[in-house]
Amino acid sequence: MKTQIFRSFLATSVLLFISLSSSAQFSKAEEDIRKIMKDQDIVGMSLAVVKEGKIIYTNSFGYKDIESNTSLSNTDIFRIASISKSFSATAIMQLVEAGKLSLDDDFSKLVGFKVRNPNFPDAVITLRMVMSHTSSINDSQGYFNLDVINPDKNPDWAKCYNKYAPGADYQYCNLNYNMVGTVIERISGERFDNYIKRHILSPLGLYGGYNVDSLDKSRFVTLYEHDAKNKKFTPSPQAYASRGEIISKYVMGYTTPVFSPTGGMKISANDLAKYMRMHMHQGKSDGVRIISKKSSRVMQTRIANVENYGLALGINREDIIPGEKMTGHTGSSYGLYSIMFFNQKKDFGFVVIVNGSSTAGQNTKGLRTIMYRTVNSLYDNLIK
Repeated sequence: MKTQIFRSFLATSVLLFISLSSSAQFSKAEEDIRKIMKDQDIVGMSLAVVKEGKIIYTNSFGYKDIESNTSLSNTDIFRIASISKSFSATAIMQLVEAGKLSLDDDFSKLVGFKVRNPNFPDAVITLRMVMSHTSSINDSQGYFNLDVINPDKNPDWAKCYNKYAPGADYQYCNLNYNMVGTVIERISGERFDNYIKRHILSPLGLYGGYNVDSLDKSRFVTLYEHDAKNKKFTPSPQAYASRGEIISKYVMGYTTPVFSPTGGMKISANDLAKYMRMHMHQGKSDGVRIISKKSSRVMQTRIANVENYGLALGINREDIIPGEKMTGHTGSSYGLYSIMFFNQKKDFGFVVIVNGSSTAGQNTKGLRTIMYRTVNSLYDNLIK
C-alpha cells in the first residue's frame, strides 16, 4: 500500500515539475517577446510553435487595430503575403497526383497563351520552372493581371522576361504564382478560391481563404505601413479591399490574379501552424492526407541554388536558426511580415505574423531582425 502511495506521489510530483517547468518556459518566452515588441516597435504579433506534432504554444501580443485600441487575439486573421504561394503549390501537386498535369508540361499549354522568353524562343518554360522561380520571368510590368505577359494584350510583354535562359537562373517573381493559380482553375474547373478551400482548408479544418468577401471582416487584422517621415503607422485598407465587382464579371482561367494566389491567403497564425504541420509530416496532418509523401518530397527538393528554393518552399535554410536546417517561407506586403519555417527531421516549427513595425528594414544574418529575434527566442525557450 505504501509503495502504491509513493508511486502515485512520485508520478504527481513529476507531472507537477513538468507543468511548472513548462509554465516557466512560457513565461520566459513571453517576457522575451514583449521586449522584442518594444525594441522593434511592433504593432501586433501572433505566433504559434509546433513540437513533436503538436501546437505547444500560441499567443498574440499588441494591437489588432490602433485606431480602436483593439487587442490582437489568436482567432484574428491576417493576409499572410508570400507564404500563400505554398497553398498554390500544394494544389498543383494534388492535380499532378490526379494525373491531370505534369510539372514538366509546357506552361504555355497550361495557361492558355504563349509563354516564351523572346531571347530564347525555342526554350520551353515548364510548370516546374514557374513554380521554382527559374522561369526567367520577372515582375517589371506588374503582376496583378495576366495581360502584362499575354502577347495579345500588352505590346511590352517581352519586358516580362530576363536575358538569361529559362532554367538557367533564379529570380523571385510574384507573376509566376498568379499564373499558377490560373492553371489550377483551368485544369480543375473550379474557381481558385473555392478549390483551395475545398481541397486544402476544409479537410484540415482551417478557417481562412483568398476571397475577402467570403470571410468574417470583424476578424481581419489591420495592416500598417510605417511612415518614417511623420513617424506614424498608416493603415493599409487595400489589403482587404472587396473584389466583388471584379468577381461579378469573372472570367474563369484568366481573372484569377484578383484573388492573388501569390500572396492573398487570409488565415490566423494558429491555423497556419496546423497547415504547416501537414508539410512537416510529409503531406499528412491529424490523419488527413492532403498530398502524398512523394509530392511532399518534391516540394521540399531544392531546384534553385539561390535561397535553396524548391516549390514555394525554401529548403534547409541555415539563416533562420544557427545550427538548424529549416524549411519554409517568409512574406511581406502592406506592412505585414510573416514567417513559417520548420525542421522536418526534428519535428518542430514556428509561425510568426506581425502587422506593422517601424524597424522592419533591419536585418540579422539576411533575415528581418523582427523575425530572427522572435523565432530564435521561441527556439531557445520552447524547443532547445
